[in-house]
Amino acid sequence: MALFTQQTRKDEPFVRPEGRAEAPVEPEPFQAPVPPAPPIPLRSVERHTPASATPKPAESVVAAGLAIEGKIEGTGNVRVAGRFKGNVSVKGEVAIEPGASIDGVVKAETVFVAGEVRGQIVTTALIEFKESGTLVGDLKAGSLTVVAGSKMRGRVEFGWKEGELESSDGSLDER
Repeated sequence: MALFTQQTRKDEPFVRPEGRAEAPVEPEPFQAPVPPAPPIPLRSVERHTPASATPKPAESVVAAGLAIEGKIEGTGNVRVAGRFKGNVSVKGEVAIEPGASIDGVVKAETVFVAGEVRGQIVTTALIEFKESGTLVGDLKAGSLTVVAGSKMRGRVEFGWKEGELESSDGSLDER
């Protein structure tokens, strides 16, 4: 066995005793593995839209553990996870999370109910009751979806277009 004490420069090829030349090998720089991004939590009463759809308006949240009394009006989406006492009137979407409650009139384009509403709900497009959704009061909607397990006590009108949302006795006001 022969020992080689001759050193070569980095840019010179190493010559083996058999006469074959090998190019110098440079190690790849170390790159730490990138951990995957954590999953984004979904709202429990979220409506999915394609990525190419226009972005949703801003969302206001009444967080769990909060109790607020007042009035909400404007354009945008509202998500209630706590308790709200008062009227909600928005051009957008209202989502009532499981365990949340609204005591008052809710007027919106779309309403998702997984919590409790005591009062009246008027929508121009859709109202969707989730399994844990409860309404004690009247309802008027363009379209109604009810999941088994939800509860309601009151009067219901649905299937009417926006201009047709006028009640003969006036108990359900037009938006």
